[in-house]
Amino acid sequence: MEYTGINHLALATGDIDTTVNFWRDLLGMRLVAALGKPGYRQYFFEVSATDLIAFFEWPDVKPIEEKDAGRVSSGPFAFDHLAVGVKDDESLWWLKDTLEANGIWVSEVIDNGFIHSIFTFDPNGISLEFCCNVSAIDIRKSPVMADSKPSDIVRLGSEPQPYAFAQPEHVTPNDQRNLYPGEMKKYFK
Repeated sequence: MEYTGINHLALATGDIDTTVNFWRDLLGMRLVAALGKPGYRQYFFEVSATDLIAFFEWPDVKPIEEKDAGRVSSGPFAFDHLAVGVKDDESLWWLKDTLEANGIWVSEVIDNGFIHSIFTFDPNGISLEFCCNVSAIDIRKSPVMADSKPSDIVRLGSEPQPYAFAQPEHVTPNDQRNLYPGEMKKYFK
């Protein structure tokens, strides 16, 4: 299996105009699709050549309570923060200065060993990290397994274990592959 990146991360907002203003105009991400109608919209922003972030606009969505990235939480919980990579330290400092110039809280630049990061929040209360890689350290090329008490599963290492799950005995033949129209299909004819 070969993955190409995160196609899109879908989040929600009750105010698409403020969201567009922040993601497109302040952060500089192109708005590449504005789909839907009042009461059900989905807008896509280009993060990189292979990655998008999308927002559904639903009328009764309220901003979430701001939670600092990495702060311990409990109860039903699935999402901590969104980390967006930037090219280099120069880009990171420019973004920090831009956020501050617009009265938006942003953390100090933090050296995490393998990345440098700043943290802030979008208008929907979503915790954001912007980070750039430290040039001498690439955890993709040299994974770091430094958990002092890893579980048995983690002790198997960084590489996928090919026989941990059943593999298909056959692949669906082309003539049996049916595609069903999705909600947004009507915008792409």
